[in-house]
Order: sequence, then C-alpha cells, then structure tokens
Amino acid sequence: MIVLSILTALGLEAWIEHTHHRHAAEVAGAQIEAEIRANLEGVRSSLAQDTHQAKLLASIRNALEADFKAGKPDDVVIAHVHELVGTNGFSLNLRWPTLRQEAWEVAVANQSASWMDAERMRRYSAAYAGQRDIVASLGANLSLVMNGPRMVDAITDLRTGSVQPREILHVISQMPVMLGQAKDNLQTLEQGLQSALADEPKAQS
Repeated sequence: MIVLSILTALGLEAWIEHTHHRHAAEVAGAQIEAEIRANLEGVRSSLAQDTHQAKLLASIRNALEADFKAGKPDDVVIAHVHELVGTNGFSLNLRWPTLRQEAWEVAVANQSASWMDAERMRRYSAAYAGQRDIVASLGANLSLVMNGPRMVDAITDLRTGSVQPREILHVISQMPVMLGQAKDNLQTLEQGLQSALADEPKAQS
C-alpha cells in the first residue's frame, strides 16, 4: 500500500506538471501568434506604402530623364522639378514596420517554448530568426545604394532654389532603388511570417 501510494503521488505530480507545461505552452503560443500577426499587419502596411511611394518617385525620375533627353535648358528642368514635387512630394518616405519579439523572448526565457510541439516551435523560431536576418540584410543592402548626406543636401538645395538639375536626377534615381530593395525584403519577411501561422491566408501578389 505504501508503494502504491508513493507511485500514485508521483504519477499525480507528473500529471499536474504536464498539465501546467501544456497550459503554459498554449498561453505562450497564443501570445506569440498575436505578436506575429501584428508584425505581419505592419509589414503589409509598410509594403503598400513603399510600393505607392516608389511609383511616385519613379514617375518624377522618368519625367526628368525625358527632359534631359529632349535637351531642355536647366531653368525649364528646375521649373518642372518644382511642378512635380508640388504635386507628389519629394522625399524618400521609406516605411519599415516595428517588428516586436517580446512574446517569443519571454517564452524562451521561461522555457514554455520548449514545451510546445517541435513543429510549432520550429515555425515560430524560423519567423523570428527571419525578422532579425531581414533587418540586417536591409541595412547592408541600402548602404550600397544610398548616399544619405547627398540626398539631404539635394533636398535642401531644392528648397532654397540653388539645386543643380542633374543632382536632383541622380538623387531621385537612388530613391526608387532603395524602396525597391525595401519592398523585396518586406515581401520575403511577409512570406516568412505567413509560414509561421498555419491558418494565415496567402497575400495576393
């Protein structure tokens, strides 16, 4: 009877611990999925904004290129720049979402992530690792195409009326490239976050 009582107590304790672990994993999973969904919403919002801005800047760039190909004088080109800028706005306006990971860090710290099933933990881990990698990749890629001081100087010169037309063309030609790079990174990130959510519908291309 004593042995049976001990075994029963140990079994009950193991069952209680298992139930606690399962509940903790469910709570952590719900919090992580809510965080990933919020990040995904931010990614999609930024992607839409960057796509729109890239089209505006590309239209200004194309108009200036046409002016130069037509051999128009500098004063005419500058007047056209002001006309285009007054309509569309001349700024990079690159949007990047705030990518949160607090829920995942808490789940790792209190070990509730280790109590999830392996497939679920793999999906979540891949999503957060993807977030970190994409941010690092974007920074490295933008540094190759962006000349920040030059862009600021050109915008300042445009506001003060002392800008050189070709300088504006050079700067504004960088902007759609930068936005295109950000869009590519956001689309990759969107796919990674979608994959972490089993019931998340695919975005329309």
